[in-house]
Amino acid sequence: MNASSNNLLEIKNLDVSFVQRRGTAHALRGIDLSIAAGEILALVGESGSGKTVTSMNIMGLVPMPPARVNAGSLLFKGSDLIGKSHAEMRKIRGNEIAMVFQEPAKYLNPSLKIGEQITEMLVLHQGMSKKQAVERALECLDVVGLGKSRRVLNSYPHELSGGMKQRAMIAMAICCNPSLLIADEPTTALDVTLQLQILKLIRSLKAKFSMGILFISHNLGIVKEIADRISVIYAGKIVESAPNRDLFGSTLHPYTSALLQSIPDAGKRGHRLRAIPGSVPDAEAIPAGCSFHPRCPLAKEICAREMPLTREYGHGHSAACHMV
Repeated sequence: MNASSNNLLEIKNLDVSFVQRRGTAHALRGIDLSIAAGEILALVGESGSGKTVTSMNIMGLVPMPPARVNAGSLLFKGSDLIGKSHAEMRKIRGNEIAMVFQEPAKYLNPSLKIGEQITEMLVLHQGMSKKQAVERALECLDVVGLGKSRRVLNSYPHELSGGMKQRAMIAMAICCNPSLLIADEPTTALDVTLQLQILKLIRSLKAKFSMGILFISHNLGIVKEIADRISVIYAGKIVESAPNRDLFGSTLHPYTSALLQSIPDAGKRGHRLRAIPGSVPDAEAIPAGCSFHPRCPLAKEICAREMPLTREYGHGHSAACHMV
């Protein structure tokens, strides 16, 4: 992790579990992440690795109980978000930290027009009048490529296409000028053309507003096109972190290598993709030692016995693997 006073967000040794009837699920096992203003950090891993739990903890949306923070801190602008009251988090959420979700149709209120949903946030967080909020909403729609469209403001979510709904959700997320934007799989439900448009939009937002952006994905192919730095998460643990070029140029961890080998390559016709055998372990039954060892082609006896330490290999490139 790049520990620096310039970091907008610093997650240090965050350990989160869920206490359930059948046992305790260890969702996050001491993760470290940092994001600076004007930087895009991608958090990558298969479903069940802990990506969304990480983002929901940042937003203060994880119910406690059943969740429990066992250790660590979540510093936003130097202040720990862990332990803040619901009232304090309401002032931060949507105002200083905003989130774009994977499927906008699930998170946009179907009974309210787009304009009502955007202006409500501006009145609540910014203290704007209704007229000021409408003008600001139109500006945000213009920023995300929908133009200053009163038609979109007056539309219900079901009246917009998938791409328009995603842009409207991004407009809602940026309307209060947040310092940190969390994009949780924002392109998954879109076709390839719309994916490229959304990626271009997110890059432009970083440049225009100097936002820190946490981009969550399972797809390293998409991440390669947008991220400044990348952290790979597996079974609630960061297994490799590096600047974009270094991660793709000199991958260290076998899990990262396996994810790269599963990316389709249009230049290799007839090329067979390699699937990763097995699946991410259940958070209630994480194997001893390196949690990836049951699926790892390089695993040795030590991998099943001892959890590898995270080591630095220069230029911000770190990995947790006995075989490196």
